[in-house]
Amino acid sequence: MMAQYQAMRRTLPADVLLMYRLGDFYEMFFEDAKVAAPILNVALTKRHTTPMCGVPYHAAEGYMARLLKAGKRVAIAEQTSDPKPGKLVEREITRILTAGSIDNLSLLDDQRPNYLAAVFRQGKKSGLACVDHTTGEFTLAEFDDGGQLADELARIQASELLIPDHQLSEFPGLANSLPYDGYAFLPDHAGQFLRDHFNVHSLDGYGCSGLHAATGAAGAVLHYLIHQLRRSCDHIRNLRVRESACHVLIDAASQRNLDLVESRSGKAHTLLGSLDRTATPMGARLLRDWILHPLRERETLMARQDCIAAFLAEPYLLSKCRESLKGIRDIERTTGRLAQGSGNARDLSALGVSLGHVPALREDVSNLSQPQLASRLHDFTDLTRLLETALAEEPPANLKEGGMIRDGWSPELDELRAISRDGKGFIARMQEEERQRTGIDSLKIKFNNVFGYFIEITTTHLAKVPDDYTRKQTMANAERYITPGLKDMEHKVLGSEERSKQLEYELFLDLRKQVVTHLDALQQTAAAIGEIDVLCALAETAQLHRHCRPVLEESGRLVIVNGRHPVLDQTLQGEKFVPNDTTMEPEDSRLQILTGPNMAGKSTYIRQVALIAVMAQIGAYVPAESAVVGLVDRVFCRVGASDDLSRGQSTFMVEMNETALILNHATERSLVILDEIGRGTATFDGLSIAWAVAEHLHDITGCRTLFATHYHELTDLEATRPAVANFNVAVREWNDEIIFLRKILPGAADKSYGIQVARLAGLPKPVLERAKAILSHLELHSVKPEAKARGPKAKNTRQTTDMPSANPPQMDLFGQF
Repeated sequence: MMAQYQAMRRTLPADVLLMYRLGDFYEMFFEDAKVAAPILNVALTKRHTTPMCGVPYHAAEGYMARLLKAGKRVAIAEQTSDPKPGKLVEREITRILTAGSIDNLSLLDDQRPNYLAAVFRQGKKSGLACVDHTTGEFTLAEFDDGGQLADELARIQASELLIPDHQLSEFPGLANSLPYDGYAFLPDHAGQFLRDHFNVHSLDGYGCSGLHAATGAAGAVLHYLIHQLRRSCDHIRNLRVRESACHVLIDAASQRNLDLVESRSGKAHTLLGSLDRTATPMGARLLRDWILHPLRERETLMARQDCIAAFLAEPYLLSKCRESLKGIRDIERTTGRLAQGSGNARDLSALGVSLGHVPALREDVSNLSQPQLASRLHDFTDLTRLLETALAEEPPANLKEGGMIRDGWSPELDELRAISRDGKGFIARMQEEERQRTGIDSLKIKFNNVFGYFIEITTTHLAKVPDDYTRKQTMANAERYITPGLKDMEHKVLGSEERSKQLEYELFLDLRKQVVTHLDALQQTAAAIGEIDVLCALAETAQLHRHCRPVLEESGRLVIVNGRHPVLDQTLQGEKFVPNDTTMEPEDSRLQILTGPNMAGKSTYIRQVALIAVMAQIGAYVPAESAVVGLVDRVFCRVGASDDLSRGQSTFMVEMNETALILNHATERSLVILDEIGRGTATFDGLSIAWAVAEHLHDITGCRTLFATHYHELTDLEATRPAVANFNVAVREWNDEIIFLRKILPGAADKSYGIQVARLAGLPKPVLERAKAILSHLELHSVKPEAKARGPKAKNTRQTTDMPSANPPQMDLFGQF
């Protein structure tokens, strides 16, 4: 047995743990046991000098999950033959589990994909390929720079990332990465591997022409799954190219700052959380993908809007569709498991239940003015009837223990089950039948380990023995006989339970095989259900929260009437959310300087505008009375303050890195929101940087920009730049306290109200009084009002600089005044 184990172990990479099936346990030996025991919290024992540890077979999934969570890869060696005395049980490695290829649905989050990805660089191009092995989704993309690749990796959050072993230094610090054989990434090898898999002569039909780096990554991912992990990939039937020109690009920092799908406060405080009223796992995963990859194609977005409008016009049909969707389970992943050969009878049952709701959903969608949605829902009437008729109502998870097939489906199985349940009864009935046939009342059917079942007749009745009886043994007072019928019954009774389980397994395999013949139609239907689910969810959100249909234009305008923050509008407690207007016109207000005190709502407002733009470009309705959105190509969001200690970067350095990214990549079609640029350094340094950034965005980039700042000097840009407009967040003072009105008004704020905000935060009164005294002194001795900054291109003709003095009068902060 240990020789068998060692032979298997030699075929695996050193970092893969081997779980070796041994009866009712999975055992691990040698170094594998030393590594696994503390992770699994099980005892490390020894047999002679061999370290070993084990976990029960029936609870193995939970232990495997622990190892995967710890970043380990696990090979499973199963018993492939029944134990027989004197013979070694045959075993083989059936699968290798990794974080990127988990096939147990209970270990996965059904609301997000589980990606296995690969990256490959060729020349100046970086290729990325992602596969969700549970669903068969397979995508690739190619990027011109490493920043775009990093942004996409942040979006997909791959559970496992393959890097060519000869390019490790080119992709440092990537999460969940591991090296893989470099030859698998070579475009020629990878391209041929992909062509063989899809059985095509060219990949041009998938849009891969010229994408050599991306093709290399895609071929390596598939090679890793098939040859390294020993997985079936027959359910991976398509390859889709993500074109960056078709999507709104949102860099990793902006994704975090906008709380698109993740937030420190939890999912409820994300854009995804505010929109996710999906009823199926397929819909939840698709909505997440839409939010992370907004579109720039106006026609597609308008088609989505039309679907939402159709649902809103028929609230009864919307409700019926929602009810049908609630009965549909994860068809995508269930079908994937069945196609890979790892699905069980519960998967078949769940699929049958789900498909049973498709006809009603198709009928309801057909009654809308959206026939293209209904046409993608295939007819599975025969398959549904087959599964409902063949499967037990609540089948077990184990494939070899019986109970999967419904009574009445197979006459042979019904007979075996009946014999297994009532073996003695069958023998007793046969004994009575033989007594009546022969007229021998003392005839008995007995059993021993030598002859099995036999008929015993006393010597006084030997003359009545029928001709079809065959003598087997002579006793002192009786003779023992067998008959063909008795031996047939013996065979059925003694092996009925085992044969019934084997027959059930064979019937299950046949059912699974029949399901897999519908794989393409099932995958298409699952995708359509996901899209219908998302559109229904967006329609319900629009209905519940009074969202409007935005007008989409190819212009540089952004006009929102009474816009609301999509998340806070639903989650805000203690006060009602105050809506605000936004008007950004290319000629006179595309760069807006927003001033006002802390806590007044500047950050909320500028994020609100960005989120409304993102919602419009996933095809959703938006939280406003009306909206006109000129389509954007990129969204940049620079807010907050954080450092990156792991890379030795201060808060200010992180801020400058993110600002540099914006200035280097924004175009006139981009939307930029900036909050407190330049606050991480000395006052005049920060003001100078903020001023220069604003001028660059206005003069060079020409993009739509919301610029929140405490540098009131920046408001003078309105006088020197035609497309700059000043706005402020309204507040009111009452008895030396401030009241936040949350309303955005034209014009600049008169002051910052920092000390009043400090009072709200609970600073001690002596500190506040001292701060007020210092502020009065600074205002008295600092820069004169007439010397305020007006920018280097102010409309006056003064020869002196318009920036604040670099050496303002100093004060003695420790003096008495």
